[in-house]
Amino acid sequence: MDLTKITSPSFLKNMNKRELEILARDIRSFLIEKCSITGGHIGPNLGVVELTIALHKAFNSPKDKFLWDVGHQAYVHKILTGRASQFDTLRQFKGLSGFPKRMESEHDEWETGHSSTSLSAAMGMAIARDIKKERNYVVPIIGDGALTGGMALEALNHIGHEKTNMIVILNDNEMSIAPNVGALHNILGRLRTAKEYSKAKEELESLMKKIPVLGGKVASTAERVKDSLKYLVVSGVFFEEMGFKYLGPIDGHDFEALEKTLEHAKKATGPVIVHVITKKGKGYKPAEEDTVGTWHGTGPYKMETGAFVKGNVQGPAWSSLISESVRKLMKNDRRIVAITPAMPVGSKMEGIQRDFPDRFFDVGIAEQHATTMAAGLATQGMKPYLAIYSTFLQRAYDQVLHDIARPNLNVFIGIDRSGLVGADGETHQGVFDIAFLRHIPNIVLMMPKDENEGQHMVKTALEYNDGPIALRYPRGNGIGVPLDDELKTIPIGSWEVLKDGQDAAILTFGTTIPMAMVAADELTKQGINVKVINARFIKPLDSDMLHELMVKNMPILTIEEAVLQGGFGSAVLEFASENHYYDIDIDRMGIPDQFIEQGSVDLLLDEINLTKEEAVLRIQKLVKSNSTIGTKQV
Repeated sequence: MDLTKITSPSFLKNMNKRELEILARDIRSFLIEKCSITGGHIGPNLGVVELTIALHKAFNSPKDKFLWDVGHQAYVHKILTGRASQFDTLRQFKGLSGFPKRMESEHDEWETGHSSTSLSAAMGMAIARDIKKERNYVVPIIGDGALTGGMALEALNHIGHEKTNMIVILNDNEMSIAPNVGALHNILGRLRTAKEYSKAKEELESLMKKIPVLGGKVASTAERVKDSLKYLVVSGVFFEEMGFKYLGPIDGHDFEALEKTLEHAKKATGPVIVHVITKKGKGYKPAEEDTVGTWHGTGPYKMETGAFVKGNVQGPAWSSLISESVRKLMKNDRRIVAITPAMPVGSKMEGIQRDFPDRFFDVGIAEQHATTMAAGLATQGMKPYLAIYSTFLQRAYDQVLHDIARPNLNVFIGIDRSGLVGADGETHQGVFDIAFLRHIPNIVLMMPKDENEGQHMVKTALEYNDGPIALRYPRGNGIGVPLDDELKTIPIGSWEVLKDGQDAAILTFGTTIPMAMVAADELTKQGINVKVINARFIKPLDSDMLHELMVKNMPILTIEEAVLQGGFGSAVLEFASENHYYDIDIDRMGIPDQFIEQGSVDLLLDEINLTKEEAVLRIQKLVKSNSTIGTKQV
């Protein structure tokens, strides 16, 4: 079937089982081919092919509302809603988003990039439907990993309490990004093997219907027998206790089972859980055999072999460098404990997990819990290291402020994927953490210029005893500098002059330092000598160096791969104001007041004018303005 000819899912209504199976095969082949070029979340999507087809056959989108949680499993949904012709642009600059996108299609009812949000949003949509007296189904599709998130459990509690009409699809592939952890995962495991319970329950209900009605006593006894059977066969049936009718588990690759169960769910009143068992990566052997999450989301790969296409890299992966530096220090300090909210693979913590299993904790998709757990460890004299993506740290803002910074606890936060991340787009760009951390009292915030400085910052963070300290580091690989054998600490709040000059100063850090250095070299050729400073401590600022610059009335350009509002440049402006340097020319480059969509980092930087050419232009204007005004007096 030519998938690019699909304009809406209505064509599915009259397809028989054989035709659906052929369609599923064609979609798998299409996804394997397209993602081999663009990269993407191939594993999750191969696992939901039949499920997505069955949902669109059973319901009527967009009247009926589908909410995909986390959203990386919506590729098949996009194909069935008329976007197959755009898959060559998947996750590319100005192309098709890798997640649901309301502006892309009327069928994308809810935008997701972070997990565990679908049930709360679905509750809102269902309440709106009922207030407006409309008739439609609200169908969140949530994975077993996302279901462990606290927000999902809060929503389950509310939905069950209100007895709201809703059909929740639990896509259980026994694995999210990494192998799932936690008690809820164990409950699901028991449910997967509890088919005998469902069979016995049906037989019991059939038997009770044959008993003459003898009053409430018999009825209540029958209910107790059912409950006893439930607890006898399935220890802790979670969903029924939460107020949901539980259907399943069913084979998520069996069209007949899916059709029958979905029709049953549509006839029910109140909230329903349809527990569907799927196989992540189904239909592509390398993805099927993945047990650690390698095929959850990938770059380009060779379709025939599954070998990943690697670009030209010089240095080690940043995530690996930071985690390995922590691991080395753990050997001689038993107080160090490593924590991650479901990202042991993404944050390259496998070495820590292997060598120190008693001091490594993957808490699942529970960023708030991970953060406050780190605070609890710190109260007992331990040295917690919390590795968390910048975009996920947003979810634990209150815990950082209230539980870590306010009592001034010694927690080391490794902020992975800081800055632009590229193909995952606006839901994952790590550009807000400076702005939402910098104003919190007690916290230290730093970012290294290269891998060598990065490993020294790990040492600095784990030896710091005066409160919370956070280390930002980017996605991707380092620049390939030599690494010192012996780690050392860096004085807190100290900056470093990388290139001297007297006409203007560039203050920057991290990934934008190479760009600043190239810009400074070009300006030197024009007769403009620029001082380039590695402002590696974003908080506290190096006040001595700033005073030195401002006393000399030196024009300043700040550059950051982060939002300008409340960012590093704002901190420099605040310093000038607080110290009454009113005549200093200060210009700022960074992320403008907008969400940045998907695309390669270089293209995105060019799009927002965060380039060496722009830096050269800004310095030229600053120097010209300063020379026109003449020597200023402070």
